[in-house]
Amino acid sequence: MHKSTSVINTAVLVSLDFGSPDYAESLEELRLLAESAGVHSIALVEGRRHRPDASLFAGSGKVDEISAIVEQNDVPLVIFNHDLSPAQMRNLTARIKARVIDRTMLILDIFALRAQSHEGKVQVELAQLKYLSTRLVGMNTDMGQQKYAVGARGPGETQLELDRRKLDKRVVLLKERLDKLQRHRQVLRRSRTRSEVLSVSIVGYTNAGKSTVFNKLTHSNAYVADQLFATLDTTARRVYIEGSGQVVLSDTVGFIRHLPHGLIAAFRSTLEETALADLLLHVVDANSSERFDQIAEVNKVLLEIGAQHIPQILIFNKIDLQDLPAAVQRDDYARIARIHLSAKTGAGIDELRAALAEARNTRTQSNTHETN
Repeated sequence: MHKSTSVINTAVLVSLDFGSPDYAESLEELRLLAESAGVHSIALVEGRRHRPDASLFAGSGKVDEISAIVEQNDVPLVIFNHDLSPAQMRNLTARIKARVIDRTMLILDIFALRAQSHEGKVQVELAQLKYLSTRLVGMNTDMGQQKYAVGARGPGETQLELDRRKLDKRVVLLKERLDKLQRHRQVLRRSRTRSEVLSVSIVGYTNAGKSTVFNKLTHSNAYVADQLFATLDTTARRVYIEGSGQVVLSDTVGFIRHLPHGLIAAFRSTLEETALADLLLHVVDANSSERFDQIAEVNKVLLEIGAQHIPQILIFNKIDLQDLPAAVQRDDYARIARIHLSAKTGAGIDELRAALAEARNTRTQSNTHETN
């Protein structure tokens, strides 16, 4: 598995504008991703193109510019704000004379840093190995002349073939472990279903404040930090809601633009907790100018994991940053649709608890009608 980027202190960031309307937001996320991985960026190289260069992704002149910065500052790492093909990564590494990684590789490294539970670590390693295996396949040509493999010098084609077999065996082993963990999770889920406990998952864009909301509701101390992907492992707690009863609340990994598909696939067993929930609390950073785009990005992932049909309450968090009052909004059917609150100050948390009690009681009444 590749070395974590947290070991490397400095890097050059590279971001090309292909005319995407969310380019500025994507660039800011690159900075935050690098920071979350413990990387200090000494330079940002930008450029405009109509399409990526097939060989180097960036143009030859832009690559020379990057190479000059790397040489002048003795920088060991270059991070592209894009997904690179194996051939592009290989060619860039040879040309720039530094390790080159892409956006997906950076996110994988952050996930490796954050994973705490056994299941989380297995899921991250599985995603990393799947990513690495595609790089080995892509580097299988002309290995006699090419001395680079995945950003580092490699021993040659024979060793890569052996490494590929080792990767394949490890992937099979990790999948078996995940299957066992998933079966255990299903047993727990069936137990909750039999006891008619309301299952609530907290979802949202990364750094929206999900864990702070979770901690306020559960009086827990889940890890909170002002950084991307501070929470990776799903944490579940039983919460007693006055006037209603028990609710199981789950805090989940945050989503982000262009979240690597391999990560969604690897974390599918964990994300199933979200897909099978009775209610989603969709936490939104009310202070972000991109909040509605972020809501759309989260809903894209929910669609991919089959959770698009689950009722949602939008939780507009961080209202204290705009000095706004707590508020509850209902839809045309008198159901609670939005709650404006501050998980930091606690304003609006009572309203959220009341919303959970309402959802719990509605579910109980529905089950009673179905039984009768």
